[in-house]
Amino acid sequence: MRTELCTRFDIEYPIFVFTPSEKVAAAVTRAGGMGVLGAVRFNHPDELESVLCWMDDNTDGLPYGVDIVMPATVPTEGSTVDIDKLIPQAHRDFVAKTLADLGVPPLPGEEAGREGVLGWLHSVARAHVDVALGHRISLIANALGSPPADVLAQSHAAGVPVAALAGSAKHAVRHAENGVDIIVAQGYEAGGHTGEIASMVLVPEVVDAVGPDIPVLAAGGIATGRQMAAALALGAQGAWTGSMWLTVTEADTNPAALENMLAATSRDTVRSKAMTGKPARQLRTAWTDAWEAEDSPGTLPMPLQGILHQEAGRRTQRVGTRELIGFPVGQIVGRLNKVRPTKDVVREMVEEWIETTERMASILND
Repeated sequence: MRTELCTRFDIEYPIFVFTPSEKVAAAVTRAGGMGVLGAVRFNHPDELESVLCWMDDNTDGLPYGVDIVMPATVPTEGSTVDIDKLIPQAHRDFVAKTLADLGVPPLPGEEAGREGVLGWLHSVARAHVDVALGHRISLIANALGSPPADVLAQSHAAGVPVAALAGSAKHAVRHAENGVDIIVAQGYEAGGHTGEIASMVLVPEVVDAVGPDIPVLAAGGIATGRQMAAALALGAQGAWTGSMWLTVTEADTNPAALENMLAATSRDTVRSKAMTGKPARQLRTAWTDAWEAEDSPGTLPMPLQGILHQEAGRRTQRVGTRELIGFPVGQIVGRLNKVRPTKDVVREMVEEWIETTERMASILND
């Protein structure tokens, strides 16, 4: 199983894995794919620096990547306090009432003042890039499409290719014109920020739109060898996967969120702005339902909605309120019904891919 991207990155399998866990990312890389560590959870450069040092030491010299969250248009932002002031009191009151109605108490005084996740801020994402390029990373991916031109140039100057997610052929063409090296065609089924076109339609549209010189990874609804074979048949040169790794042994997924995912069906996700302010597929929870209710003030734009969500998340996780604890995850969650080691998941995926391609070849021969 080799595609151009296997040769380019010197990996055994064209399985690219986005994960917030360094343990999962390292395990995937050691198993023959490429682990791509999500950096958004790191508030300060030294936190990411420490984790990437660990990655360097635990990937056997094999390639890995880093995923950032950075809009192409630089927003105006000041200090964290300045941003907090942009959140209307009506929205804070709505969150307070929603959590109170569900029996979630405020945080104790010593925890209430702690900062939430700052990785959604443009300035923090830039710091993530600076730190990442100081390590032996092989790829930078941007979850919000093309990064700013100077970040692309910075990465290319360091010899590191850049991947960008696209939810339409139009977006993919724009990324290619901006100088992005790899397009991740992310279908509607995928977890996290996603567009409105299903993978079966989107992947060949993107492949045809960007032409043969820009490799495409297929994302959304891929967790088995059969699905990866389908992605390659559509013209992709590999699979970009994420949701399926939230339930592996090495993942440090919140226990309540893990329990919810293991019990979920493919119908139990929703594409909602309730988490970040941009449409993101996630588990349907009382939190997502509240923002769709008639008394909702409406979600705020990124990063303001994310600040509200992080504050609420700290409260719900502290008390373990399962109906409020969600997670970005795709419709493939319906297949995630047991916890397995990462290396076993990779092996089973490859074995099923081989079985599938052999079966298709036998049909051709017949």
